[in-house]
Amino acid sequence: MDVHFERFIQSLKEGCLDRMILFGNRSLGNAAPEFISHYHVERDRQGLDDPIIEPAGEVDCKTAKIVCRERLDGILRYYYRRAA
Repeated sequence: MDVHFERFIQSLKEGCLDRMILFGNRSLGNAAPEFISHYHVERDRQGLDDPIIEPAGEVDCKTAKIVCRERLDGILRYYYRRAA
C-alpha cells in the first residue's frame, strides 16, 4: 500500500505541484482537489491498458465534436467527445 501512495504523491508533484507557484496552504488546498478529480475521472492508466478508473458519461461517445476540458488554468487537460 505504501508504494501506491508514494506513486500517487509523485504523480501529484510531477503533474501539478512542480508546475505551479503556491502561496500557502490555501493554494495547495485549491490545487490538490482539482488534481485528484482529474486523476480519478479523466486520466488514463497506461499500466492497465489505458482505461479510465471512474469514467464520466462522455467516454463512450464516438461521433461528436472533440472538446478540451482544462483544470488549473490549462495545466491538466482532458480531451473528450461532447455527448450528442
